[in-house]
Amino acid sequence: MHTIWHNLDVSLDELNEKAVGTMAGGLGIEFTEIGSDHLRATMPVDERTVQPYGILHGGASAALAETLGSVASMMVIDAGTKICVGITINANHIKSVRSGFVHGIATPLHIGATTHVWDIKIYDDKHQLICASRLTVAILEKKKTEETGKIKGEKS
Repeated sequence: MHTIWHNLDVSLDELNEKAVGTMAGGLGIEFTEIGSDHLRATMPVDERTVQPYGILHGGASAALAETLGSVASMMVIDAGTKICVGITINANHIKSVRSGFVHGIATPLHIGATTHVWDIKIYDDKHQLICASRLTVAILEKKKTEETGKIKGEKS
């Protein structure tokens, strides 16, 4: 099977463990599928993700989209020598949702050496389109510090 992923050894359990203590974990985002060319996750529509009118907050949809695209980029790159950071996100909020879960799927539009562009669609439990998003991610070289020889941010 042909796949886009460089880091094939990453499991759903590992992705979900890495979300603990992050915005993704706080919003209840859970990765659910690693396909040959896509990544899926869910997010609850609850008190963490709704706005005062009781509907899914657009920022929560954008957080789900950026989480999916950024993690997908991390799985494509050589994480030993590179990092990936979101640089532009666009989100069109199409339909509101008040309960249940939303389901996001990220697929690549472009995977280049220095940028990735991801198409992220978010659906409700009835598979109705809630949000259409596009994320551009910059691919950067990891830098080593002169004092330690370790890559900045690398755990000991």
